[in-house]
Amino acid sequence: MDSAHQTGTDPRKARIEEMRRAEHARQRRNRVVVIAASAVAAAGLVAGGAVLLNTRSGDDKSTSASAGATRSSGMGGVKSGTDGAKNGGRTGSGHFVTGADGVRTWKGTLTRNHVAGPVKYPMEPPVGGDHNPVWQNCDGEVYTKPVRNENAVHALEHGAVWVTYNGKASEADVAALAAKVRRTPYTLMSPVADQKDPIMMSAWAHQRTVTGAGDPNVDKFFAAFVQGAQTPEPGAACTGGLGQ
Repeated sequence: MDSAHQTGTDPRKARIEEMRRAEHARQRRNRVVVIAASAVAAAGLVAGGAVLLNTRSGDDKSTSASAGATRSSGMGGVKSGTDGAKNGGRTGSGHFVTGADGVRTWKGTLTRNHVAGPVKYPMEPPVGGDHNPVWQNCDGEVYTKPVRNENAVHALEHGAVWVTYNGKASEADVAALAAKVRRTPYTLMSPVADQKDPIMMSAWAHQRTVTGAGDPNVDKFFAAFVQGAQTPEPGAACTGGLGQ
């Protein structure tokens, strides 16, 4: 990493820290809104209780049919049918091209639908495609157990870098990488047993192998892809999602 990164004056790091503070403020505001809304909803339920008791059976059937239609079409942008919870999602089409710097870039399309079911990705770890509506928390999170690809891909969509390792990685490298991830917003780390190399780094549409925690390409990958230009949803939250 260059001297700007070491001294903490890197503009990207400053911008990420600013987004982190804004996200924490947004979450506090949301908690206040949820509490207020819950109070209003409770009052409404009490006031409307007598009306609900007199609801006709025909209306009940209509409500049930409407609820069934809502479940079949999904919530919050979740797709149904062949691309949704029943049969999983898609990834798009394309292939990796390896650059002179060793970074593999996906050339083609990567779909971005929210799906409730599993997705079969053509690479491991995946670098994009349809994904779960809930992102994996990625505010410097280190997971000691595997996470679901579908949640991790959503974190990549938010501009996170995902550090992964298998059983061939040394304990020293895993510990050093974990310490680096904990210091870096918009990153996460987890084991992936089936990946082809001991240590890999992934961002949306980009991936590379590194030789260990001391490989200079670790810092280069972080500098290029943590909230980098490849991010489909720059500034989106890396907290408030799924933990472990």
